[in-house]
Amino acid sequence: MPPFIVLALGALGAAALVKRLASESRRVNAELDARREGEEARAAGRSTLRRDPVTGDYRPQDR
Repeated sequence: MPPFIVLALGALGAAALVKRLASESRRVNAELDARREGEEARAAGRSTLRRDPVTGDYRPQDR
């Protein structure tokens, strides 16, 4: 295989890996932010609500 093709495939793989890592980082940070908001609400004496996917109603969070 010509070196140019090997380098191009390596660059493409590296770009895909960076994209995957960035999206995973955003997902984890969103999950942590949601948990922090729930902890702050509980510390203030308020309960948080989550949408029930089956009925569409908002119910207090179980934790």
